[in-house]
Formats: sequence, C-alpha cells, structure tokens
Amino acid sequence: MRIPAKSPKAKIAYALVEELQSYFVGKLNDISYELGNRQMFEAVEWERDEGLHGGGVRYEARDESIYNRASVNVSQVHYDEDETKRLSSATAISTIVHPSNPHAPSVHMHISWTQMRDGKGYWRIMGDLNPSLKNDVFQRDFEVALERAAGEYYEEGKAQGDRYFYIPVLERTRGISHFYLENFNTGDFEADRALAFKMGKAIIDTYIGITLQALQYYIGYTQEDKDIQLAYHTLYLFQVLTLDRGTTSGLLVHDQNDVGIMGSLPSHINKPLLYSWLAKMPKPQDALLLGLLDALPDGKRVLVDENVKKRLADAVRAHYKQYPEAINMQASATIVPPTVDNHK
Repeated sequence: MRIPAKSPKAKIAYALVEELQSYFVGKLNDISYELGNRQMFEAVEWERDEGLHGGGVRYEARDESIYNRASVNVSQVHYDEDETKRLSSATAISTIVHPSNPHAPSVHMHISWTQMRDGKGYWRIMGDLNPSLKNDVFQRDFEVALERAAGEYYEEGKAQGDRYFYIPVLERTRGISHFYLENFNTGDFEADRALAFKMGKAIIDTYIGITLQALQYYIGYTQEDKDIQLAYHTLYLFQVLTLDRGTTSGLLVHDQNDVGIMGSLPSHINKPLLYSWLAKMPKPQDALLLGLLDALPDGKRVLVDENVKKRLADAVRAHYKQYPEAINMQASATIVPPTVDNHK
C-alpha cells in the first residue's frame, strides 16, 4: 500500500499530475479505439520501500498497431518518516509516447513538484517533440502551443530546452522543439501550479492533434521510413542513457522502479549504429557506452525488453559508482538541482 505525502502542497501537486495522467491516457486510448486494435493502456503499480515512502503507477501501451512504446508514469516519493533527508517529497508525471507509424512524432513530457524539508520547493516543466521524419507543420503547431501556454516564460523555457537536449558528440539535439523550466518558483504557488497544469494540458492536446493528423494522413510508409525511425530510436536511447540527468538520477536514487524509469526507451534500436558513436565519446563516458552495448542483445535490430532494461539500468549505476564525477558530464539547463544528494 502506497502511503501518500502529508504536505498540503505535495497533495495538490499529486492531484495535478494524476489529473494530467488520466486525461492523457484517455486521449491515447481514444486513438487506439478509433484507429487501432482497441487495446487499452494497462496500469502497473510500484512501491518505494513497500509503500512506506510512496511509489507510483504507470500506464503502459498495449496496442502495438499504434504504439511502439508508450508510458504515462505518475510517482510520489517522500520521506515523511525520515527527517534526516533534505528532500521532503517529489511528485511527478513523466511520459513518453513512441508511435509505431514513423510519420507520427514521439513526445516527452515531465512535470514535477519537488519540496524540501524546510518547506521550500520548485516546479520542473518539460515538453519536447521528437520526430523520426521531420514535419514543419507539426513543429510549428507544437511550438505555437508551447508559446501560448508559457507566455512570458517561453523564451527562457525554449533556451533551456535547446541546451538540455543537445548531444555534443553528435552536434545535434534529440528533438526539434524543446521546452524546459528548471527550479521554477515565482513565490506564488497557486500561479505556478496553474502554469504547470496549463503547460501539461497544452502539450497533451497539441500532441494528440498532431498524432491524429499523422495517422490519418500517412496511412502507409516505406521500409526506408522505418529504417530512419530505427536510427532515431537509437539516438533517443543514446541521449537518455548517456546524457539525461533525470533518468540517471532516478536510477542512482533507488532500484525499485527500473522498468518504469526506463519506460522512455523505444522497443528496438540499431546496435551497430549505437556502436559507431563509441569513438566519439569522451572518457570516461566511452566506458558507459561500452557497458550499455554489453547489456544489449547481439544483432542489428535488437529488442529492448524488460530484462534488457534492467541490465541497462545496472550498467548505468555501475558506471557512476566507478566514476561518480562523470555525473557532471550529464545534460543540464542553467540550473542543476542536486537531485541525488537530496535523497541522502
């Protein structure tokens, strides 16, 4: 049984992320019902320390005719019973959708409230569009929606997002449209909460519209399109496991939700392509990529199933245990919160 956090602000944040989760899952299920095999998302629960320190529930896609991989994860970890921790609670929705059709872009969204023991807290608001095949109309629609929802914070969020999702060794970003506000707190909790919800709703609504357009217009696609998608999914895994600070921090804090944290990974990747980037990696991150390659099955188009996800998670933890200073080589916005240290 998951015990919720006691803080009133944590409760408000949890209600927000649960509402966004329910809304998004409902919209994704509608797409499956209208255009797919009508297999609904399934709930998977997990507990932190048998529920004493919270846990979460994620909804995973089951309709492979529509979704390559999709996970809409809500979690709340807290330390109400342990006042030695600097962190009081962390409440989040983290979601990734990878459609099967290569003309439909992937989307990532993360909205969270982090509250410290002294009562101070901040929001993290992220949203990014990640296409295999570039579509200028979809990009424009997504960016217009972000700008309208974010208002005066759009330029800051865009700048931080472009910085965070840049992949130095490949000299490109992961996606085409990025928004990221870190450590966001204007001093007005209700106004900030309203912005977080507005951003989440705008990302969801715009992405659903884009996906419906893609699936209804691009009914067919070529093997070349699928090959491009496989290469992009390889890039996505590469960025998540070698640069994404949120993923790495989650894996270093505990090992009780590895499959959920790895829910952002696509179903298959091109292992030879991933290997080709090894020579570009700085030390000691070349050792990290070697560990990831060892965790993957042999072959060109390899499956990333639950067992592989667990091996990948173990490889990440083993690397940063051996090279703790390498965490500083992870992606960052203008502010770098001490996420792992807050759980100590």
